[in-house]
Amino acid sequence: MAAPAGLAKAAAGKLSEAVGERTRRLGSALQETHRQRRLILVIVCVALFLDNMLYMVIVPIVPVYIAGMHKGSEEDSPHHHHHPPLPPTANASQPANATSAPTPPPKSSAKPTYPTESEDIKIGVLFASKAILQLLVNPLSGPFIDRVGYDAPLLIGLGVMFASTVLFAFAEDYATLFAARSLQGLGSAFADTSGIAMIADKYPEEPERSRALGVALAFISFGSLVAPPFGGALYQFAGKRYPFLVLAVVSLLDGFLLMLVAKPFSVKARENLPVGTPIHRLMLDPYIAVVAGALTTCNIPLAFLEPTIANWMKESMGANEWEMGLTWLPAFFPHVLGVYLTVKLAARYPHLQWFYGALGLVVIGASSCTVPACHNFGQLVVPLCGICFGIALVDTALLPTLAFLVDVRHVSVYGSVYAIADISYSVAYALGPIVASQIVHTLGFPQLNLGMGLANLLYAPVLLLLRNVCYMTPSRSEQDVLLDESPKGLYDTIRLEERLGKDKPRHGLPPEGEDTFPVYSASLPFSR
Repeated sequence: MAAPAGLAKAAAGKLSEAVGERTRRLGSALQETHRQRRLILVIVCVALFLDNMLYMVIVPIVPVYIAGMHKGSEEDSPHHHHHPPLPPTANASQPANATSAPTPPPKSSAKPTYPTESEDIKIGVLFASKAILQLLVNPLSGPFIDRVGYDAPLLIGLGVMFASTVLFAFAEDYATLFAARSLQGLGSAFADTSGIAMIADKYPEEPERSRALGVALAFISFGSLVAPPFGGALYQFAGKRYPFLVLAVVSLLDGFLLMLVAKPFSVKARENLPVGTPIHRLMLDPYIAVVAGALTTCNIPLAFLEPTIANWMKESMGANEWEMGLTWLPAFFPHVLGVYLTVKLAARYPHLQWFYGALGLVVIGASSCTVPACHNFGQLVVPLCGICFGIALVDTALLPTLAFLVDVRHVSVYGSVYAIADISYSVAYALGPIVASQIVHTLGFPQLNLGMGLANLLYAPVLLLLRNVCYMTPSRSEQDVLLDESPKGLYDTIRLEERLGKDKPRHGLPPEGEDTFPVYSASLPFSR
């Protein structure tokens, strides 16, 4: 009996050694720079995908849910008046005079009735609360990310998003829904900003940086596309909680993967971080201000159309429920095409990044102006595809430009500059659900679209101010830290070696001993 026991013990020992060896290999593989940054890109893309899934998954759920709560509260009152719930395809904030079909989808030809104005206001405020909180938190989250690094804020953002999704799943009143939506904005202010900044940091060279940011933008678009049908289907067949519980599990898994790969609580990762430029100084940089204005302007048509277009389709072209539900589905494909084309063009003609952004604004402006002229669903698809194609051009061209501007004019720390980008998006999406319907009521839907189109067309020439950005060399600020002082740690030593250019000078930095003040060089390409 002793022999079999000994064999079993030996086998167990070999198995333990094999598992330990595999674990060590996995750990070393995860720490390899090339593999690690690819895994980081996957983690960030999943985080952005989740954030946009949660942003859009409530579109078919919350209007019905709020209407149901409103109806229930009125029925509890002794003097209640019956109001029908909103349809599953209702958008963020429909006008008070919008007609809608009963929910669930009508089995009879009942005459459409009118939702209450109080429900419209509640829905609009709820949808806007995420962007409003992002707008308030980003000026604080950007400097925080610059101070502690990108890993820990991304983990904080994923944790807050997890809490938000769980709160959504078990919400039973409007106040809890509002808290969950606002909590999502808090998580987004950390996860989105630190995620995009991490990509810019992990991919310091072009065209890899543009390609990685393009992949992230594609995941954002994909999350927005699949969320409404995903949420609507699970809501109908499984119940309100299940879409949110699925997203909560995915965010939890993404957080565990981040802890495994990036080790966000490691002291070594933070002890040699450089000091980034304060966010208020970045906001005063004229080039960054031009980019931020373009990001806000290009997203206004999408942010303002989402809460208004379904009602306009019903009134002007008699659109049915499935047409309103699939309004933005075809636009996903030109968005991805726009990302792909911009990345390819930026790799071949990097000095024309400003032109790709200006072209995107022109496409958005022309498309927005043609929306009111459409008379059926097939015609409407064309300008909506144009708007999303143009947004892809602007975002894909200008997000890498922000990182480049920080590299050459400030210090290569990206939390605050991408907080400014997030603020730019949030301005559009905070105003959209609240302001758009009021503009439609006051001026009309055609005037809303013409105004948005004209704003984009007029802003396009402003990007001419960026035409010489690609010829800039690093500012004195970062060189003072890295060249005029001795290196203080591993980070500074590596950066110093990069600046001295063992392989090639970065940003066109002159050899040691030559003048290091910023100059313009016509031969310096955009790729660093």
